[in-house]
Amino acid sequence: MNISQLFNNDFWQRIGAANSSPWHIFVSVLDIVIVAFIIYRAIRFVSGTRLMILVRGVILFIVVDLIAGFIGLKALQWLLNQVLTYGVIALIIIFQPEIRTALERMGRSTTLFSPKSVKTSVDKQIEAYEKSFAYMSRRKIGALIAIERTQTLEEYAATGIRLDADITSELIINIFIPNTPLHDGAVIVQQNKIAVTSAYLPLTEKTGISKQFGTRHRAAIGLSEVSDALVLVVSEETGGISVAYNKEFFADISPERFHELLVQHLTEPDAPAARNLPALSNLTALFRKKGN
Repeated sequence: MNISQLFNNDFWQRIGAANSSPWHIFVSVLDIVIVAFIIYRAIRFVSGTRLMILVRGVILFIVVDLIAGFIGLKALQWLLNQVLTYGVIALIIIFQPEIRTALERMGRSTTLFSPKSVKTSVDKQIEAYEKSFAYMSRRKIGALIAIERTQTLEEYAATGIRLDADITSELIINIFIPNTPLHDGAVIVQQNKIAVTSAYLPLTEKTGISKQFGTRHRAAIGLSEVSDALVLVVSEETGGISVAYNKEFFADISPERFHELLVQHLTEPDAPAARNLPALSNLTALFRKKGN
């Protein structure tokens, strides 16, 4: 079917004649509802990631194609059809790592076969982060953990030391103990495993950052600017716990808010940011705060 047929009255009359019985009407409505639900869930799944760029581009071309077909711009419609045919394939190749990671996350997040085991695994991870960060915060042990989500962090994982170990509070604490071989750099979590340690993350290019925030905070903000990773930080100077995600920075948060953020992003990845959390999206105002 050509998209321009959607604006053709004869097309809809033929559809109506072919589906005049109540059963056919019910099946048609059910078909439309299922497709609409799948599209809605797919868009929510990739929302806030680089894959959303691909989705927006495809939607934009489809809308322009509809308009061109309705007006009768045959040459433009032909060009758009060529772009949609070959351009989408090219974009899929370009975004292949993100698509693969998203499909893997979709497979891991399904609760059709083992809902209890998945939930238990996430609960254990959250508990490990909370226990280790509480321990390191009290003793002012600096720490930096980047948790991979839909966008791959393999580029940065390649700079670290491969570990591939289960996530436990004891291991996290031991990694960041000062003057040990693995404490310098960042831990990267991939596929529910501590994949690498001592990795290097990109530093933010924002200027005017307060001296209160050191290299770990700059790296956390920098990674949140180029990926959808959830980045956890413990300050070596103050012991404060901070979280960076999607260009937002939650500085010196309480244990309760730290728990809320972990639950929000690790168990409910499609939900909006938690309410009543002090999201500091205006980083310049934060970094220029006097007296810190």
